[in-house]
Amino acid sequence: MLLSQIERTPTPRSTQSEYNPMSTPTGPVEANDRITYRTAYEDEHLLVVEKPTRLVSTPGVGHEHDTLLNGLMARYTKQLTNLGAVRDHGMLHRLDKETSGLLVVALNQKSYDGLREQFEQRKIKKFYWAITHKAPRDAEGVIRKSMSDVVKRASRYTSTRTSRVDRNGKTAVTAYRVLHESALAALIEARPITGRLHQIRVHLDSVGAAVLGDRLYGPKIIREAAPRLALHSHRLCFVHPITGEEVDIRTQFPRDLRTTMKKMNLPRPELNPIEPAPSTLPEAITAPNDDE
Repeated sequence: MLLSQIERTPTPRSTQSEYNPMSTPTGPVEANDRITYRTAYEDEHLLVVEKPTRLVSTPGVGHEHDTLLNGLMARYTKQLTNLGAVRDHGMLHRLDKETSGLLVVALNQKSYDGLREQFEQRKIKKFYWAITHKAPRDAEGVIRKSMSDVVKRASRYTSTRTSRVDRNGKTAVTAYRVLHESALAALIEARPITGRLHQIRVHLDSVGAAVLGDRLYGPKIIREAAPRLALHSHRLCFVHPITGEEVDIRTQFPRDLRTTMKKMNLPRPELNPIEPAPSTLPEAITAPNDDE
């Protein structure tokens, strides 16, 4: 099954419009020109940036001044301030702290609203590379396993959130295919259709393919197999909200994960994918609450 084949069947109506906007600051965001990131694409309406690992996407408790958004605010102060908290300061989605890769950021109201609509309708395609300790039984497929959040109080003022597979949880769907496999590890391309917390990590672990370096969900041997979480958002596909043109942005594995690939005797993935991304995502997908 190709990653595009999951686009053909409808999802229950209740999940079609489900869009979980990020938690972003409600007040002013401080600019920080010491934050580094790479710009993969930019025009007057939007940009696509590559977030390095160990950089938090948006400010929160303990990270009020040292996030990607703080860095973006230093360069795009006027645009992001004009968008304000009501439009998430242009940040339409985020990546986990340990995950590296591509994020799209709006620079004006029309772009934000257009991109948000695409997120709500699941028309934005996100592709990830994951280095796992082994390949799943099936070389390609779709993981349909509902998930729920687990919240633990860390202190009087803070808490931690993780996720787990839960038959009674929210719909979660991830398509994947194994690109390469060695005696030590596997390289998997994953495409999350829904956007649950830590979805790719939990789903791959549930089919016996834990992501290397995962200090939340992996056993000790997995946690110590890589210096950081071996998960990278390498491709974003969407329709430009102003021009209507197809935008397809891709990036290579960062150097630290290339080193991990070499240690695991895995070849580098091709930047050009096996299949092109179709111009549109499905209106919906079938995602029953089962444990396949």
